[in-house]
Formats: sequence, C-alpha cells, structure tokens
Amino acid sequence: MKYALFAVLGALSLSACAEGPKPAADTAATAQATAAKPAAVKAAAGTPDARAIEAIRVLNSRVTVERIGAAPMPGFREAIVSGQVVYVSDDGRYLFLPGSGGALFDTTAKKNLSEVALAGMRKEALKAIPAGERIVFAPANPKYTVSVFTDVECGYCRKLHSEIAEYNRQGIAIEYLAFPRAGIGSQDFTKMVSVWCAPDRRKALTDAKNDHAIPNKNCKNSVTQQYDVGQRVGLTGTPMILAADGTQLGGYVPPAALRETLDKMAADGSAKPTATGPVDAVPAATTAGGA
Repeated sequence: MKYALFAVLGALSLSACAEGPKPAADTAATAQATAAKPAAVKAAAGTPDARAIEAIRVLNSRVTVERIGAAPMPGFREAIVSGQVVYVSDDGRYLFLPGSGGALFDTTAKKNLSEVALAGMRKEALKAIPAGERIVFAPANPKYTVSVFTDVECGYCRKLHSEIAEYNRQGIAIEYLAFPRAGIGSQDFTKMVSVWCAPDRRKALTDAKNDHAIPNKNCKNSVTQQYDVGQRVGLTGTPMILAADGTQLGGYVPPAALRETLDKMAADGSAKPTATGPVDAVPAATTAGGA
C-alpha cells in the first residue's frame, strides 16, 4: 500500500517539516537553521549504497539520508535517516525500520510486509467476537465496515463518536469493540459493562461518551473478551481502527480521510468493500437508539 509507506517514512521527517519557514527578515535564524541541517550523503552510482539511498527517496523524497554504510548483518546497508536508523537490502528492494513499531517493506511492491502478516492475525482474532457483541452504527447500505476498539473516557474516542453520522454518510459502518484502557475491574471497565448490558447499547454508549449518567448494570457480557482481543492485536491506545482485512488504519481518522483511505485500499486490492446484507440483520440491541 503506497500511501501507508509514505505515511510511515514520513514520520522520519516530522522534525524537519513540523514548523513552517521563518520570515525572510529573520536572516540570522535562517542561516543558523541552514547550518544545522545535515548534508545529504552521496554514493557512487550502481553501488549498494546508491541503491539504498534511492529506495529510501522513492518512498519519501523529503527525508535526508545523513549516513550510509555496511550493516551489522550481511546483505544490508545501514542508513541514518533524519536521526533514525534504517536498514536496506543491498539490492534496494527491502527496507527495515527497527525499534518499537518497526516494519519490513518491499519497496518494489510498495507493500508493508509486517502489516500484511499482522493484518491476517488481527482478522482471525476479531472472529472470536460475535457480531451480536459489537455495537454497530451503520448506514442503510454501507460500502465499508471497520472495527473500532473504543473507550468511553478517551478524548479521541469521543471525538470520533461525535462524528458518527458523518462516517455513516461516507458509507462507513462502525462496529465498536470494548477496550477499557484503565483495565479489567476499573471504574472505566464497570461503566463499559453497563453499556454492553444496557437494553439499548447504542444509546448507552452515546450517553456514556457524553458524560451522561447511565444505569449500573451487570450481565453475562464479552467486555473482558474484547479487551483481551485488543491486547492480542497489539492495541496501544484508543481508538484503534481496523479495516475488514485486519489492516490497522490508525487512531482517530476524520470521516472523509477514512473514506479516502478505504477507497485507495479497495483500488489497490488490499481490502475489499463490505459485501454484507441490510443492517437490520444485526441484533436489535446493537441497532436501536441513535447517535
């Protein structure tokens, strides 16, 4: 997915493009900033170093390759890119971002190979949560369906939910899964159990996210199971949006941007549009009420 590659490598240059240019009159500051910017490394054409540099620049032309040389393991070059280490195979095809959240990319296929593997695992893990245990907000005929791990307290979860009608207008169905960030047994957990045990889950979830009181309830529920699945799929914060194929689409994503991403995935063949029947097939407890 080309757009995903640009997004990941774009993170390497955030420090370089977070601030706009200074006014022309501030010549001293401009000169100082120019002097502080590291020079891009050069390499002889046709060498492994040159192929590695080209692979990085193809994915993101804005980053600066500050250093390039042999890697600790054979067959790879080690590059310093905007202050971070990147490993590229000698033929320039494979690029590896080490560290937490790192990934292996096929630069020829423009594909995040790590995400492909994780997406398959997430898709299988989500199958453990029955459709009737999800709180669904959907248009009459959704083009796409995404799963969203949510918490009733987090700010971005509330922002996403406040725009639920716009997601639906964009043809996107939202299937909420519970992930009380404070953990099992917390006050947050108890509140989410009350939501999942409410006769009208949609209304209870909306009320909870708007700080409206909801009746305390307890019943046989899947909140703990959903929390466990969230941990298994690598959730580190809420919300977490997953496409139907298990691809992680980020945290809060504005409705129009999410639709654009899903359209690109469908065009690339990396994710298919939703092919389900009418929404009223979902159990009444997840469809009653309003946003």
